[in-house]
Amino acid sequence: MSGPESSNRVNQALSNCYPLIDTHTHFDAPLFDSDRAQQVQSAYHQGIRHLVLVGYLYQHFERMYDTKQLIDQLSKRFGIDTGEHNESDFCTHIALGLHPFYIEQHTDAHLIELAQMVAACRPLAIGEIGLDTFTDAMKEPDVFDKQKRFFEAQLDTAVTHQLPVMLHIRKAHAEALAILKAHEYDAHTLGGIAHSFSGGEQEAKAFVKLGFKLGVTGQVTNPNAKKLRRAIQAAVDTYGIECLVIETDCPDMTPIMCQNSNSQHSAVGQSPDNEWEAAHAHDRNIPANLPWVLSSLSELLGVSQDKLAKQLWQNSCDALKVNWAYPT
Repeated sequence: MSGPESSNRVNQALSNCYPLIDTHTHFDAPLFDSDRAQQVQSAYHQGIRHLVLVGYLYQHFERMYDTKQLIDQLSKRFGIDTGEHNESDFCTHIALGLHPFYIEQHTDAHLIELAQMVAACRPLAIGEIGLDTFTDAMKEPDVFDKQKRFFEAQLDTAVTHQLPVMLHIRKAHAEALAILKAHEYDAHTLGGIAHSFSGGEQEAKAFVKLGFKLGVTGQVTNPNAKKLRRAIQAAVDTYGIECLVIETDCPDMTPIMCQNSNSQHSAVGQSPDNEWEAAHAHDRNIPANLPWVLSSLSELLGVSQDKLAKQLWQNSCDALKVNWAYPT
């Protein structure tokens, strides 16, 4: 789609604005440094009221806190009230975790330092953590064993501090489920999100049964993502729309109607110093695209956007164990 047809569809789809929580972003990435202020304004005007910066490498934790401070300052400059109890807030939150895809960059010292930071700063959640066998190298026994050890250690930290976790599970759902079932981490009590869920129908229901919400990204906007769409539908058929939350995972997972090229870039396999350095600004996902996830999910499930937005807000609060008032 291009030209006037594309422009009209964008305007039509975004004409109704609903309060939304972006439960998973990497908005601290350098790819946003040149226009972060503009993107904060755009996100706010599209209904985003809470945005979570999610950790993946220890070396970037400080950058996340710097970005949060900057966004808080930007919000005040734009006249967006960031008072704790104002329903019109634009609030930024932080989750700290060591991502399984970067397991070779993580050290035991990072685990210790992570635990110390959690004790000192108490982030919103622990994440993103989990298991990933996307490449052959990550399937190697020693590499996968290290992933499992770091996953379990970070679950321990979550239990110690009674915090929810954000899971990154890719091509290792059975193994992750086994660890979660054996561990004392209880998502029914502590909350938790299976971020950017990519498993099948039975796996989707298995994670929800354990107490996790399924994180839905811009992938749901692609009609060809049939496995994902079936899994979401199956989970909802069994557990209701209460089992879902939405996220952009920006700058990845750009909704199909927002893609401006045929090339989709990801952090996978790129430099840990600047994961999205090969991506161009016009290819990236942005927080303001979150309403596209809402609209596509609404269409898939046959639920009105108004009803779904309110439920997704409550689901996000339940998953993150917070009590953020729904703006009216």
